[in-house]
Amino acid sequence: MQDQFLWRSSFFSFLFFFIGLGANYAQTGSKEMTNERMGTILKQEVGEVEGSAGSWQFIYGDHLVMVITDEAANRMRIFSPILEEKDLEPDQYKKMLEANFHTALDAKYCLYEGFAIAVFTHPLRELSKHQLIDATSQVVNLAATFGTAYQSTGLIFSPRTKEEGEAPKVNEKPKKKS
Repeated sequence: MQDQFLWRSSFFSFLFFFIGLGANYAQTGSKEMTNERMGTILKQEVGEVEGSAGSWQFIYGDHLVMVITDEAANRMRIFSPILEEKDLEPDQYKKMLEANFHTALDAKYCLYEGFAIAVFTHPLRELSKHQLIDATSQVVNLAATFGTAYQSTGLIFSPRTKEEGEAPKVNEKPKKKS
């Protein structure tokens, strides 16, 4: 009797686990991202896309955008060149680094092959369609706001300024409230 109970409870646990997986799949509509799927999404969202599986380029919001993937390494990058590194002003390096923490969010500034670029990196298979579309937008916004707001979206992740109330320093213990 106990063996039958254990068998039934194991069977139902197993069954509910797979029903849950199916429900989660149906609810999120998520599928593994592949080069083929990414190419289809890019063509739907952007229109004219040049290149082939794993290496595309297109114009989005007046900016050249490139997408490269490596299915074997499960990685992808979306990036847009901003200007040649030799043309960067000294204070722009600091602004790019500060923006990477406060205003760049998922896309970041970096240097690549002699250019300042806006880039988004992510594991390929785990990337959703929504993330791909959002990341492309963030990369273009980051490139477009270089030299002004240095931001990828309207959201700014920043500590309070001293006027609003002191924010603790990274290596400082929080003070007890009295």
